[in-house]
Amino acid sequence: MSARILVVDDLAPNLHLLEVKLAAQYYDVVTAMSGTKALDIAKNEKLDLILLDAMMPGMNGFETCMRLKSDPETWHIPVIMVTALEESKDRIRGLKAGADDFITKPIDDFNLMARVKSLLRLKMVTDQLLSHTGHSIETSRPILDRLDKRHGRILIVDDHIRKLEKLAGPLQETHEVILQSDPKGALEQAGMNMDLVIISLTSEKFDGLRLCARMRSDAKTRDIPILAIGNPEDQAKLVRAYDIGINDTLMRPVERQELLARANTQLKRKFYADSLKEDFNESLEMVVTDPLTGLGNRRYFDRSVAPLFDELAETGTPFSVVVFDVDHFKRVNDILGHDTGDTVLKEIAARLASNMRCIDIVSRYGGEEFVVAMPDATQDAALLAADRVRALIGGTPIHVDGQAFSVCVSAGVAEVYAGDKFRDVFKRADDALYRAKQKGRNRVEGAEIQKAA
Repeated sequence: MSARILVVDDLAPNLHLLEVKLAAQYYDVVTAMSGTKALDIAKNEKLDLILLDAMMPGMNGFETCMRLKSDPETWHIPVIMVTALEESKDRIRGLKAGADDFITKPIDDFNLMARVKSLLRLKMVTDQLLSHTGHSIETSRPILDRLDKRHGRILIVDDHIRKLEKLAGPLQETHEVILQSDPKGALEQAGMNMDLVIISLTSEKFDGLRLCARMRSDAKTRDIPILAIGNPEDQAKLVRAYDIGINDTLMRPVERQELLARANTQLKRKFYADSLKEDFNESLEMVVTDPLTGLGNRRYFDRSVAPLFDELAETGTPFSVVVFDVDHFKRVNDILGHDTGDTVLKEIAARLASNMRCIDIVSRYGGEEFVVAMPDATQDAALLAADRVRALIGGTPIHVDGQAFSVCVSAGVAEVYAGDKFRDVFKRADDALYRAKQKGRNRVEGAEIQKAA
């Protein structure tokens, strides 16, 4: 099932134009010609995103957005306001009403789709966190309200000192701000508990896009929100920034209040995601953590991750599973003892957890078998990741009581297909693991690709 987007505009030609553009990208589009109708649809249908015209008769877009964001049932739906108004004060008004982004008429298709994809990614991650923690949309809203006044640590990166100081001004009143003009230093500082990074895309001495890309590829920084600042005439660069994975953009010349509003929006999202992750970790530790390795156990995987496979198999979102198994583990126990065997399992678990992506879910499924759920990963991508980890585990000795020895793993990889249940994809991965064992161990095998009927 594709993402479901509500388009709201009182003019039928505008409504139809956006509907056609989005449908061409295979989104499921719902329409409304008034704010009142939009509120009704949002409360009664499952939506992933709302495109909301700012200027409508009766209840305008600003009022509609404020009501959506104050309702416990609809506050979580991302809203992009569509407006012909180019004044910064109008954007600030919308941001204060709760809008997640703005797009100005006439609408640039590439810019529109980049922002849509960015917010849909955010919605998917939030939904997954809510699902994992057991919070409902209604009960999690108070968490967000409590985070409104939290102070954040913000890193601003620009090669022009005066621009840095000017950007820092409005933010320093409520947040801790660190200034950096060197991209290498910025990457190091970003990994030191930053809550937001603001990067100039107009710097002359370094490539701001490259810095954004490096942040998204580094495990320490890939989850930190990025606010990119660019020139309005350079739309191609801004679209590319969204493709890389930034969270928001701001145009020069920068208006102080708009900067503060956009920064606060990103910080609130970050604090909310952090809060959900903390709740998730605490609940897992009580009932679904393997006491030896600290990973999720089979109970957690079966109850929490397996149903997620069933859901994503229907959406067409890439999702893969990797089954790892320690080669000749019985020999380790028989020759070196069970205490050493436990140490081996703990070390392999640590290497798996630290070398997979932060969105991957690593579990000890039983004995010497580990399972990794890889959202947004095709089988080919999962094969590459699994083989990289296999080589790292086998190529790095394990040290126990002054002795060093190597242990290898084999792995099987399979991708979720439409109509799959978890048992289907797990069996394909397990069969691939069996083939890896038959072919000599210390290798990775992929499941046979299913051909469309």
